Amino acid sequence: MRLHILSAALAATALSPAASAQSVADYLAQIAAVDDSGPKLDAVLGINPDAAKEEAAAKAIKGALAGKAVLIKDNIEVAGPMATTAGSLALKDSVTGRDAPLVARLRKAGVVILGKTNLSEWANIRSSSSSSGWSAVGGQTKNPHAIDRTACGSSSGSGSAVAAGLAWAAIGTETDGSITCPASVNGIVGFKPTVGMVSRTHVVPISHSQDTAGPMTRSVADAALLMNALAGSDPADAATAEADGRKADFTSGLAAASLKGVRIGVMRKQAGSHPVLLALFDKALADMKVAGAELVDIQFEPRAEMGRDEFAVLLYELREDMGTYLRSLPGKTGPKSLADLIAFNKAHPEELRWFGQDVFEQAEAATDKAAYEAARANSLKLAGAEGIDKLLRDNKVSFLVAPTEGPAWPIDLVLGDHFVGVGAGSLAAIAGYPHLSVPMGAVEGLPIGLSIIGAKWDDKRVLEAGAAFEHVRTAPVPVPSFKRWGE
Repeated sequence: MRLHILSAALAATALSPAASAQSVADYLAQIAAVDDSGPKLDAVLGINPDAAKEEAAAKAIKGALAGKAVLIKDNIEVAGPMATTAGSLALKDSVTGRDAPLVARLRKAGVVILGKTNLSEWANIRSSSSSSGWSAVGGQTKNPHAIDRTACGSSSGSGSAVAAGLAWAAIGTETDGSITCPASVNGIVGFKPTVGMVSRTHVVPISHSQDTAGPMTRSVADAALLMNALAGSDPADAATAEADGRKADFTSGLAAASLKGVRIGVMRKQAGSHPVLLALFDKALADMKVAGAELVDIQFEPRAEMGRDEFAVLLYELREDMGTYLRSLPGKTGPKSLADLIAFNKAHPEELRWFGQDVFEQAEAATDKAAYEAARANSLKLAGAEGIDKLLRDNKVSFLVAPTEGPAWPIDLVLGDHFVGVGAGSLAAIAGYPHLSVPMGAVEGLPIGLSIIGAKWDDKRVLEAGAAFEHVRTAPVPVPSFKRWGE
């Protein structure tokens, strides 16, 4: 179900994703051609009706972002008539009239808010067997490279939209993999900043320990440009207290970024076992070596208790943080707690047709604060001090690299997602450290990303490493086919 249907007349002038669409009208035409009709990606949930009017004013602002049209994931509040639904019918009328601070910062830099993107409902935290990219409000998002395959992660609509040329860029959010996985499988750049670099105020939450917003773009330079606007302290978000002192001009030095003499840790065990994927990873490593990087093989096996304790943290914080957010919404009606959402879903069978809400129910029962605090301390230690920090220090490397995720799997609303266990993103997610996914090539036409993970607050250097890899990458990056895989 779409919240906004564009005029069919716009479809006649639709652009291909390779075209240099710049104006709001151009992007609306592309949305009409491939999101509302044709392959029907269902990536865009709603259009800002004032986007064209706001475009002229935005172009008058000085700066590199002036007039750039950006889509916003629909768990981030945007002032105006657009609801912020998190994909749920429980919030389908939640028009708050508020700009999240990150959105206000984008507007101040001259960004035009084009509209909202579909997402995995409640950012994929409702059920243990969900299908990424499905929401009761927006339906099932499709991958433009293979429309019968997943767009992955909860920021699936943002990833699909950028790959399909429906906007200059999009903003996603991540708790664990929800920016980087859709970036990987849709063949775009996705950057999960250090937690605390970007405000989370007026963003539908899962976990204040791990949540962050970040850019999803077609190049590292574009991601860095957006980070210049997004980064900064917010008095309402204590995690961002250091952001003003840690942010930088993320674009400076990117054009000349080099890997010469940079020691990089190669996470072999996190690359999986698929021979074509391994060959693609080896090609990327060879490109880096030719560019002067010093590669250091790392053997790492995460301890099972890290994931166990992460889940305990997410359950406890989901109940607490969701309740706080819901009670902050204007108006006296609507859900005010996680328990209210559970009851709403039970009363609306269309919400539970494809999968249930077992994770919601576990979160509602997760009330042991002492156990939660112990789980957070342990998971953070295992991912941070004894994870990324130790790997970087012991191996004397600046970054860790691995494939971000395997190839996109077939969409399966009955059985849910089919993750294949490739990648090291959970380390960065739990620790709250920066994680960049850059297109690395493709397996059978399906995009694969390269993950670059760095230390806390090392966001600029991670972006520089990603830009340097873009400069030397020799594997071809696939172009969306807008067809079923294999056609």
